[in-house]
Amino acid sequence: MNLRVYEVISGLLVSLSLATVVCAQKTDANKFAVIINGAGGEPAYAKQFDQWTTDLQSALSNRYGFGAQQLKVVPHATADDVKRTFAQLKSQLDANNVLFVFLIGHGSFDGKESKFNLVGPDLSAGEYNALLSALPTKRIVVFNMSSASGEFVKSLSAKGRIIVTATRSGQETNATRFPGFFINALNASDADTDQDGHVSVLEAFVYANRLTADFYARAGRLATEHALLEDNGDGVGHEKAEAGEGLLARATWLDSLSLEEATANATSAKLLKERTRLEGEIEQLIARKREMSETEYEAALEKLFIELAKINRSIKQAGT
Repeated sequence: MNLRVYEVISGLLVSLSLATVVCAQKTDANKFAVIINGAGGEPAYAKQFDQWTTDLQSALSNRYGFGAQQLKVVPHATADDVKRTFAQLKSQLDANNVLFVFLIGHGSFDGKESKFNLVGPDLSAGEYNALLSALPTKRIVVFNMSSASGEFVKSLSAKGRIIVTATRSGQETNATRFPGFFINALNASDADTDQDGHVSVLEAFVYANRLTADFYARAGRLATEHALLEDNGDGVGHEKAEAGEGLLARATWLDSLSLEEATANATSAKLLKERTRLEGEIEQLIARKREMSETEYEAALEKLFIELAKINRSIKQAGT
């Protein structure tokens, strides 16, 4: 290989050491979030729910601009803990705030009433609706990621609300995988599918839904959970954006990026996608080396390395 190719490779190796960094977000005083960690039951589930709670808190605070004063975590919650938390929110929120509520744990449905399991007496979907309705803000996003959570859609549906459930009915009672995949969506570099620089509720929902379905497909198992989204107030959830569903979720961002920051994120995402493409082409070229003459191979490899070096330089300049 000639000297020029070696020089390009040397520069490339330095460039490839750059890591992807999401735009640092300022704390958004307009956004509030509550993570309610319910009764774990068996030790394995309790450990998993605690881990998901920690991971979700980290993603919201470190990546999405939820400040310490705006992010409440209620571990191993009792009904009194939940009521106390909403009482505090009632005095903190105003009509312009956005509230995100995350339920992590088990759920139940007795054929009439759906509940989220707490330590001690549970609270029903109707009781959560009363707590939400008493708040000054109507801009509320609820992620009930528990088993049997689908019935919450009917009870919580209202104008201005977005309801996401991990299951499509109260009959899907197995422990859910959706929470872990939702957290993956929050941390993923490719969750921003429309490449506008923001991660919307709809994008995170679709991403997590896809990962959940893929999990069951790869395992060769019948899916025991099918997440729903409802955001038009009709009380009917859907597994994808259809029938007028998804418009509010598409326009509601989890992040707090300014227009300039979002634009920078979108530009960086395109550069990273191009880098991945070029790296794939280099791998394919190396695999075909024996089929090519040395001169042809070196020329093609040098061209790709030069393109990749340019992309990495652009990524570095963009601060990604």
